[in-house]
Amino acid sequence: MSLNKEHHRWLMGLAINSIQHGLKTGKPLIIDLNEYPAELAEQRATFVTLHRQHLLRGCIGTLDAVRPLAVDIAENAFSAAFRDPRFPPLEAHELSDLDIHLSLLTPAEPMSFTSEQDLLEQLQAGADGLILMEGLRRGTFLPSVWESLPEPKQFLRHLKQKAGFAPDYWSDTLKVYRYRTEMIA
Repeated sequence: MSLNKEHHRWLMGLAINSIQHGLKTGKPLIIDLNEYPAELAEQRATFVTLHRQHLLRGCIGTLDAVRPLAVDIAENAFSAAFRDPRFPPLEAHELSDLDIHLSLLTPAEPMSFTSEQDLLEQLQAGADGLILMEGLRRGTFLPSVWESLPEPKQFLRHLKQKAGFAPDYWSDTLKVYRYRTEMIA
């Protein structure tokens, strides 16, 4: 489902309002879906990524569509600002130079491959988001990560590390899922 520019404005406003609400109350914005277009009530998986001065400042999201889109954006914006364990909670003075990026995910589809080389040849740099999993370990990279890791082998090696594996790890039981994103910035 592709959204129009008006929907994008609604979602970006929700993200900003949820962060501002969090600065005032310590809680995410409560969403009344009756106040939003029907398209924003459909269940979607999203990520909210925050940058400040071109550096990552927070990134939180969901890989499965379990909440209405508007609710997922508000919750993930709040969590990216205040609950990302890699960063201290956002402070009010940081808001003025915060860049917010919203990623709306398509449903993840399993990939079939016979080897690591086969998987690498199937990857579409710049377009694919990947979920890599085996056992209890799981990691994902949004398609935007291709900007800093443009080579498929490098992309996959770093994703393995994020999931808790060695960069050269390979197993026949490794599962990989592909998704795309609609970006709003």
